[in-house]
Amino acid sequence: MKLALSTYLGRRLAPVALAFALGACGGHHEVVVNTGPKALPPANPAAVGKMVQGVGAAKDGQRERSVALFREAITIDPNLWEARYNLGVVLASAGDLAPAEEELKQAHKLAPEMQDVVVALAEVERRRGQHKEAAELLNDFVAAHPLAVEARTLLVGALRNSGQVEKAITEAREVLVRKPGDAQALAELALCHLAKGEKDTAQLLAKQAIDANPKSAIAHRAMGLIHLGAGDDALAFQEFLKATQEDPRDTTARLNMGSVLLRAGAYAKAEDQYRAILQVSPDDIDAQVGLAAAIRAQADAKSPARLEEARSMLTKVLEKDPHNISALFNLGVLYADFLKKPGDAVPLFKRFLADAPGDHPARADAEKYLSATSSASDKPAPAPPPPDPKKGGK
Repeated sequence: MKLALSTYLGRRLAPVALAFALGACGGHHEVVVNTGPKALPPANPAAVGKMVQGVGAAKDGQRERSVALFREAITIDPNLWEARYNLGVVLASAGDLAPAEEELKQAHKLAPEMQDVVVALAEVERRRGQHKEAAELLNDFVAAHPLAVEARTLLVGALRNSGQVEKAITEAREVLVRKPGDAQALAELALCHLAKGEKDTAQLLAKQAIDANPKSAIAHRAMGLIHLGAGDDALAFQEFLKATQEDPRDTTARLNMGSVLLRAGAYAKAEDQYRAILQVSPDDIDAQVGLAAAIRAQADAKSPARLEEARSMLTKVLEKDPHNISALFNLGVLYADFLKKPGDAVPLFKRFLADAPGDHPARADAEKYLSATSSASDKPAPAPPPPDPKKGGK
């Protein structure tokens, strides 16, 4: 997530205030001239002063000091939504997504008309996997503000990630009417058509997106997913790498790079990618599962600490998401092959088979494991297949 400083006119006749602009995974939104909500009382000058100091501290890389100053500003003036917005952005940039979401929700309540706030909040919700919530938030905002192109563009991705592909296509076309040739909208539209299995259309749109903006991370990510779907891991990896070079915090591109590396047996390099994601987005469940799979693939009975790290990570994922089929499968393999506890593996494979789609590529392996562990728990299980983390493609 990138931070950029912008200045804008202070609202409520307050002194000039500063705010950050938040961008993530190829998106970026500018701070706009703000005349602000008229119903709020005048801003407390002391609170504004603390906020301005906080912006300066953040600009100098003093994150903890900036957070403390923003909190002081909020304590002095709880209605100073700019301070809550800035605090949310700084927290989100450090991966503290839950408290960032709370601050941005408060800012949105105080300033429901501000596009920057609603976009920042939706981006945090998206990073936390709350795609449906992000889609609902953005949909309501766009309905009230039809010209809010940035919010509508982010809405496309939120709708697609929440399974509303046709509505996402409609919204993407609305963006392109207002911003013809917009690379992000074209890339999102490409991903929508890819989700529908329309690979040729998706590839054409992704190429148009790259032509429109060769530095668009999401455009390269879309092209990478198209190559991945075609079975060309090498070309896919190149595109994902370009996406991370253009936006080092593009966690989705890194997630897919990790998947490609796992399939290639480059487990240590895959681990590096997943750890990089978790530095930016600690709540990313896909990255947690991928990291556990990479650790498991490198570990053996002589490295109990690493095995326990993988086991603990997968267990925590299942506490949050009991139906996460990748975590179920990987934890089952961990118990069966590495921890030599087939009795603990059996219920995990049963849950995996109950929840996994009929065409899931790991079903046959899970059935073999289940047969072996159920019939003779004291016999060694079959050799483990390659790890099976989620591939991402958000």
